Amino acid sequence: MERTLSIIKPDAVKKQVIGKILDRFESNGLKIAAMKKLQLSKEQAEKFYEVHKDRPFYGDLVKFMISGPVVVSVLEGDNAVLKNRELMGATNPKEAKPGTIRADFAENIDANAVHGSDSLENAKIEINFFFKDSEIS
Repeated sequence: MERTLSIIKPDAVKKQVIGKILDRFESNGLKIAAMKKLQLSKEQAEKFYEVHKDRPFYGDLVKFMISGPVVVSVLEGDNAVLKNRELMGATNPKEAKPGTIRADFAENIDANAVHGSDSLENAKIEINFFFKDSEIS
């Protein structure tokens, strides 16, 4: 049983599609093992995305991620990382397959509705960033 992290980004929270996105996870065999809605501080967003700090989009990404509340969740299931990435669709919603979260709810490559861990190793790091073991069931 794998675990992965999902973030419903500020654009999707603002559009009030949290429930629709969570339903995609549950309807496709992923259990929501933990979830919280929060407002990231600039420091939290910088630390979470520090892997991208030398990339040209880093500053805009941090600014976007602190522009409104996010919903972070731990998803659990068989092949959770891959399944979540398939459900999300391509990073650029214009390239995302119809029926994926990004194709249905994202505005553009910057406001692309969701984040998901890209590997099991990163999933563990990202989950630990937001959740204590006692918060995950």
